[in-house]
Amino acid sequence: MIDQEKIDQLNSELESVEKELSDPSVYASPKSAQLVARQRDLVKKLDLFNAVQKTSDDLKEARTLLEDPEMKDLAEETIAELEPKLATLESEAKVALLPVDPNEHKNAIVEIRAGAGGDESSLFAADLLRMYSRYAETHNLKVELLSESPNSNGGYKEVIIAVNGHDAYGLLKYESGVHRVQRIPATESAGRIHTSTATVAVLPEAQEADIEINPSDLRIDVFRSGGNGGQSVNTTDSAVRITHIPTGVVATCQDEKSQLKNKLKAMNVLRTRLLDIQLQEEAKKLGDARRSQIGTGDRSEKIRTYNYPQDRVTDHRIGFTTHNLQKIMDGEIDVIFDALRDAKVQKALENQQ
Repeated sequence: MIDQEKIDQLNSELESVEKELSDPSVYASPKSAQLVARQRDLVKKLDLFNAVQKTSDDLKEARTLLEDPEMKDLAEETIAELEPKLATLESEAKVALLPVDPNEHKNAIVEIRAGAGGDESSLFAADLLRMYSRYAETHNLKVELLSESPNSNGGYKEVIIAVNGHDAYGLLKYESGVHRVQRIPATESAGRIHTSTATVAVLPEAQEADIEINPSDLRIDVFRSGGNGGQSVNTTDSAVRITHIPTGVVATCQDEKSQLKNKLKAMNVLRTRLLDIQLQEEAKKLGDARRSQIGTGDRSEKIRTYNYPQDRVTDHRIGFTTHNLQKIMDGEIDVIFDALRDAKVQKALENQQ
């Protein structure tokens, strides 16, 4: 049975959220999207709990009819239908009661950096960018380039994108870590397999309400953009670098021709990185409890290998292997994401026992 006290808490929270949303001024604030997402989540959970209660009541009523000879056959048929239905609903309800990541519904900032392997690692970084971009396209998410450091070979030393849309961070958050590729580079004449790496960091996009930044703590520099950005990009001081002096965190943007737009984008990245530092510090305080979960956000952890000769992709955190590597690289990575989410839910349920 579902804890009635927990249901009462959720009903109370829903009332509070709906009261806030009834104020028209809320929709002008960054908080509105979070409130709407939380309202949707609460309604979904409460509908599920109501379904559990109704099915349980119907089952009890059917069992009372077993004593009636005229209703016994119908009662047995009803019980046979409702028992597995109730078991499924109760299982779903247990999952629904697990703690929710408050950043789940936010946009995501995805940072991809070439690692070991020289030019091949920068090409792999470009492949990962394409993979996430294709995935976003099929999930109604919008990708926005924030910063790039391209190589002459078509790869990236570093590329940063914003992925915008409902549950963007929730969908991509397990991707943080070291990705390894094993393949024969196009430049390899002897046909030898090379191993290269790229590092991915997925951060929940921070809103102004999430973290407070004192303007006096910022140093803002403007400079002339470099790289392939068109005529005016290279002839005006439109690029912006913002340094958060207390932490030394730096964010740079030169993708836009407008200095103001670059400043806004750089500020968004800076705010997100500062929030990430805060979240990482909170995670460390939780110690082993946090590290026992799937996807700790440890950027040094080797999480996945893409083996081209064997047409195989392996996620090392859960020992999950799938083939059809080209489909994965074309953005069809739901099979991996689903396996990761299922593993995390199972572990969370085990920890509650």
